[in-house]
Amino acid sequence: MTAQPDHHDITPPMRTLAELRTALGVWGIPGDLAKFEEELADADLDDLTRVREITQAYRHRVLLRCDPDAMAALMRSTEDVAHELGQKMAERDAR
Repeated sequence: MTAQPDHHDITPPMRTLAELRTALGVWGIPGDLAKFEEELADADLDDLTRVREITQAYRHRVLLRCDPDAMAALMRSTEDVAHELGQKMAERDAR
C-alpha cells in the first residue's frame, strides 16, 4: 500500500487570527485578506458562531491553495468537467 502524500507539511499555522491573517497574506487569493478583515469587522463579535464561520471559510481557502490536488481540480476547464460528467452519465445509462 502506498502512503498518501501529506499536504499538511506545507500548510501554514492558522490557530490564531494573527496566524490566519499571515496565511491569507501569503497563500490567499488576492483580496482574501481584505475581505476577511471586512467580514470580521462587520460581524458581531459576541456572535461566536458567525466569527467561527468566517474564520473557517477563510482557513479553508488557504487549505485549498496549499493542496496541489485541490488546485488542479479548481483549474480544470468547464469543457473538461462537462466531458467527464457526460462520460459518467453514459456509463451509468449503459448499465
